[in-house]
Amino acid sequence: MDWQLLGLSFITVFLAEIGDKSQLAAIALGGSQKSPRAVFFGSVAALLLASLIGVLAGEGVAQLFPPRILKAIAAVGFALMALRLLWPSTTSPEEQ
Repeated sequence: MDWQLLGLSFITVFLAEIGDKSQLAAIALGGSQKSPRAVFFGSVAALLLASLIGVLAGEGVAQLFPPRILKAIAAVGFALMALRLLWPSTTSPEEQ
C-alpha cells in the first residue's frame, strides 16, 4: 500500500469536508435525534459510498485519458467555477 498516497487522500478529503453541508447536516441530525450513533454510522456509510463512486469514476476516466489531460480538464473546470462565482449576476434580484 502506498502510505504517502493514503495520507494525502485522508488530509485532502478531511480538509475538504470540514464545514461543508454534509457535516452541517450531520450536526443537525445528531443534535435532533435520540441516536447520534445511528447518525454517525449513516454519515460514514454515505461518505464511503460517495468516495467509492468517485474513485471508480476517476479510475474509469483515467483509462480513457492520460494524466496530463485529466489535470488540464480539472484545472479548466475549477477555473470556470471560480470565474462563475466571481462574475456578477446579470439578472436583477426581482427576476430571481
